[in-house]
Amino acid sequence: MNANRLLGIDFGTGGCKVSVIDFEGKLVASHAEEYPTSHPQPGWAEQNPADWFPALVRCLQQLWQSGRVQPHEIAALALDGSTHNAVLLDDKDKVLRPTIMWTDQRSVNESVWLCQHHVDAIFQIGYQRPTPTWTLPQMLWIKNHEPDILSRVARILFVKDYIRYLLTGVAVTDYIEAQGTLFFDVANKKWSPELCALAGVPLKALPKVVTPIDRVGAVTAQAAFATGLVEGTPVICGSSDSAVEDYAAGAIEPGQAIVKLATAGNVNVMIDRAVPHERTLTYSHVVPGLWYSVTATNAAATCLRWFRDHFCAAEARQALDRGVSPYQIMGELAVQSPVGAHGLFFHPYLQGERSPYWDHALRASFTGISMSHTKADFVRALMEGVAFSLRDCRRVLDEMKLPIHEVRLIGGGAKDALWAQIVCDVLATPVVLPANSDASAGAAMLAGVGIGVFADERTAAKKCVQIMSVLTPDANRVAAYARQFETYRRLHDVLADIYHESAGK
Repeated sequence: MNANRLLGIDFGTGGCKVSVIDFEGKLVASHAEEYPTSHPQPGWAEQNPADWFPALVRCLQQLWQSGRVQPHEIAALALDGSTHNAVLLDDKDKVLRPTIMWTDQRSVNESVWLCQHHVDAIFQIGYQRPTPTWTLPQMLWIKNHEPDILSRVARILFVKDYIRYLLTGVAVTDYIEAQGTLFFDVANKKWSPELCALAGVPLKALPKVVTPIDRVGAVTAQAAFATGLVEGTPVICGSSDSAVEDYAAGAIEPGQAIVKLATAGNVNVMIDRAVPHERTLTYSHVVPGLWYSVTATNAAATCLRWFRDHFCAAEARQALDRGVSPYQIMGELAVQSPVGAHGLFFHPYLQGERSPYWDHALRASFTGISMSHTKADFVRALMEGVAFSLRDCRRVLDEMKLPIHEVRLIGGGAKDALWAQIVCDVLATPVVLPANSDASAGAAMLAGVGIGVFADERTAAKKCVQIMSVLTPDANRVAAYARQFETYRRLHDVLADIYHESAGK
């Protein structure tokens, strides 16, 4: 059989996406399916692992039915996924509870305790400061509030690793994913008994650690029956979605930066060494020897999804009638509103906030509403507010004096022309738009490296990554947004005090 296609499987925060590329790096086909996140209490965010594999099956069925690719053409596959999210299994591989997602804020008290008593050791070993984003505080919360669950844990996997386990029967993770737990000794590339002990996590429950390009197994007969994949198809490990997205966008040299406008928002700068900082996240890159520092906002494009779900029923019906996405209709609305949305501001703190405030008590807000405002103004203000939050994130990297000589914009939100230009103008810098920066495409590239189609990670990126366009900031809009950003920050400062009072701080 002529197996000359590479499959990448992405399990992001909001859904599953699959992409198929050929050996020249050209996109052959892709498909995406959403799955839900539940919020059983304010600040909580959980997913049911039982929702993930069916989403993959639906994606693959659409690929096969499209006729653009067939299962026997897949030479190898690799996976990526949102990190920090532990799947807890008992000794019969039964899922013990819903997975606590990285946006979940329930472990605030555990994070405070860890910072008060163990922050130096944690930072020295794990390169990060404890916050509710990390698996360590989440597992400490389970120890404190659900000790029966912790006592029954026999295996701990993470989102992509759990799906790969279902595909291959092999339980492993990669060292970048491991860094996202705060259980990992980053310098020595091994699980840390000291950090695991802080949450009562048994070392034996954690998976073997490999590299993102290691071949870790093959599709089993059972998985082949469920997915349509060919039994024996090689499976490459893959890595975290953030690392793989940067790679897919072609950020493979120091000084390149990624701005991500997806479920969450990131500003990541590539560096040639680890620079741990208490206000950033620090990760290895999939390119050996390269690292990246991350500043991140909890809610970016998910804000638009939230607005769509709760306030845009009419636009959803219109989209259905026209055969287009509801987001296209919402984008057309936003174009009707001017720069500054007639004085309407939005702060995107739907799930608290990470960079630069690391404040779980923050809440989202529209401010400055008047009778004259329309839905178009609300959508535009939402887009501008997310862009301001990304500028807030970049501010941390600038203060750290990490050099940035190029910005590449990725994520589903970047596909909206207006939103992409708003980000360009708010950041006041030219923005490069890669042709295909989906994490699933990056995972497909890693699959190619893993089976030797590409000589190494950099070779694959140079062959596969193409630039679609470059946006240039407009001087007048840059000046207007600079003034508005100062107001945005002043509003944050005032509202933060109110939210802290409401939270009992």
